[in-house]
Amino acid sequence: MDLLNTLVDKGLRRELPTREEALAVLATSDDELLDVVAAAGKVRRQWFGRRVKLNYLVNLKSGLCPEDCSYCSQRLGSKAEILKYTWLKPEEASQAAAAGVAGGAKRVCLVASGRGPTDRDVERVGKTIAAIKEQNEGVEVCACLGLLSDGQAERLRDAGADAYNHNLNTSEATYGQITKTHTYADRVDTVQKAHAAGLSACSGLIAGMGESDEDLVDVVYSLRELDPDSVPVNFLIPFEGTPLAKEWNLTPQRALRILAMVRFVCPDVEVRLAGGREVHLRSMQPLALHLVNSIFLGDYLTSEGQAGQADLDMIADAGFEVEGAGTSTLPAHRADIAEAAAGGGCGSHGGGASLCGPAGSGDADADPASGAGCGSACGGCSGHADAAPVPVRADAGEVRSDLVAVRRRGAGTDLAPNA
Repeated sequence: MDLLNTLVDKGLRRELPTREEALAVLATSDDELLDVVAAAGKVRRQWFGRRVKLNYLVNLKSGLCPEDCSYCSQRLGSKAEILKYTWLKPEEASQAAAAGVAGGAKRVCLVASGRGPTDRDVERVGKTIAAIKEQNEGVEVCACLGLLSDGQAERLRDAGADAYNHNLNTSEATYGQITKTHTYADRVDTVQKAHAAGLSACSGLIAGMGESDEDLVDVVYSLRELDPDSVPVNFLIPFEGTPLAKEWNLTPQRALRILAMVRFVCPDVEVRLAGGREVHLRSMQPLALHLVNSIFLGDYLTSEGQAGQADLDMIADAGFEVEGAGTSTLPAHRADIAEAAAGGGCGSHGGGASLCGPAGSGDADADPASGAGCGSACGGCSGHADAAPVPVRADAGEVRSDLVAVRRRGAGTDLAPNA
């Protein structure tokens, strides 16, 4: 296809596709799907080789959130029967993180429900970061605590945080339909605060909330303009007890097309397959590894993922390799900018520059600097396993509670984590 040849050429040059080209990827037919995956795979391999970065989530504080995000199982008024607990102690969080690191994770994502941290919360998380790094030498830590106030990003950086995650989730035009208690602009402001502090910025989206193709392209183009190092792609888990419980809009083919579109628009950025992959991609998860270069290992925030060993087997069987702790993630041209922004540490680029321009030194086997982050701050990060045979697509409005496995192990419980 001329379209795919054009997108590959642009991706190898880090040139921004047109909106029409991005929309055309989402409009391709199922007969063209393998061609789309193969084309986006060429771009993925150019910048990241066959490496897969593993990330591990630790839910520091679960449920009881005052925000009303419609997708989130931890939202105000949620009837989802998830775990609810207040802040983990630093030693508890460190123990949970160690399970993920032992499974091969090189980044630990510390997530807490709520609108945003108080200064006392930032101090508490700082102690947790110190405990994790003391026990796990060389591990990267990403904080995901909600909206940041002035000075908090700098305090997290000084406490040892490498990255900060805050997702845009959906397009600016539709954001007010999803959340009323804060704005799209609030989210953009927090990502910019992370940038300015020299943290590696991580920001992504949630697909499957009833949005249009135009909404998906809008949010991905907005992310490219913000220029995070990492873009997690979550697929909505329609938790029973939340307003979006009946939004079963995704097929495996649709999910793959979305991932391909994100890769073409953000060719040299860490694209992470985040919450919902087990539910919506199911047996087609290995194909997604040709599009993304990062996944979460094991369980998620409020639900269970597939076994960590199953993730490792999937990576090996698909012909990929786990990215080692001594290998940087980002292509060299991005790593150089990141180090300059952070004064030699793990940081992000300067204010939202476009990625268009010469290809630089980013060859597939370059040893780039890390830039990840976590998935959605709330329920959008919640993925589930239970990959029993299911229809290719549920009937519109059908609640598939059989696919939703609420997390009952790991952080905040007496049961061993799944890593």
